[in-house]
Amino acid sequence: MVSKAFLLFSFVILLLSLLSHSVLADNTNDKKQSPFEFINHLQGCHKGDKVKGTNELKKYLEKFGYLNYSSSTNLKHANDDDFDELLESAIKTYQLNYHLKATGVLDAKTVSKMTMPRCGMADVVNGNTRMRSGHKRQNASSHFHNVAHYDFFPGNPKWPANKYHLTYAFLAGTPADAMNPVSKAFTTWAGNTHFRFSRTQDIGNADITISFHSGNHGDGSPFDGQGGVIAHAFAPDDGRFHYDADERWSVGAAQGAFDLETVALHEIGHLLGLGHSSVEGAIMFPSISPGVTKGLHGDDIQGIRALYNV
Repeated sequence: MVSKAFLLFSFVILLLSLLSHSVLADNTNDKKQSPFEFINHLQGCHKGDKVKGTNELKKYLEKFGYLNYSSSTNLKHANDDDFDELLESAIKTYQLNYHLKATGVLDAKTVSKMTMPRCGMADVVNGNTRMRSGHKRQNASSHFHNVAHYDFFPGNPKWPANKYHLTYAFLAGTPADAMNPVSKAFTTWAGNTHFRFSRTQDIGNADITISFHSGNHGDGSPFDGQGGVIAHAFAPDDGRFHYDADERWSVGAAQGAFDLETVALHEIGHLLGLGHSSVEGAIMFPSISPGVTKGLHGDDIQGIRALYNV
């Protein structure tokens, strides 16, 4: 016969397990279509086609740095549905960055990558520039300064040499359950850099602020609802880190939800000066699936140490 003590012990273990993978808010019932879903309709499109929705794809690629019609002779195609040569070139660059065959055709694998949830920061500045893919290259016109596998922001912005102790604060409206995962992410970065981080209640003087927002929240980079851009942060020494409040967030891996700590690790990388990496295992890879947890990769650590020459 099973003892009452054993049953109580089993219940406590189950409860702790559930709490360690808790979901902050269950938005399953009101889940809307991902803002990237329109790309599925364009699968199979290639240069010369004219399909409704192609203009949305152009805006997507402009947002993440792959297209720039303003400096092109193809300016007339910026707002139409023509699958022109510049769009084909942008898709080829995207495919190279995400380790796909660079055909310029919107094939199934490319569509699958493009519709994944991701960070809101751009990958590159135009269709001729790539994220890092493993060999040394520098390009003065690129959005990110490329060295080895990792990227920096243009001009290599970083915190001053005497500013190695950074304070962070949570703005009003931050869920209480989000604070510990974010603090753990800061601790992880501290263990692999010369930085020290400490939480402060003095929001006005904090070096870094963390907050949750929906839609247009005044920083020029509005969120787009569930399943598209899930978070973003800015280069040094701006210090702003924003989660999309409309996403389904979790503490630990949970089906259909994004792990707060994993996303914090990525966005803190931006706060310290790292751009996106094309190394899929790196925390600075631009996209992430729900239910996934990741830690720092050797590429991330090499990048931050190279930036600060430590």
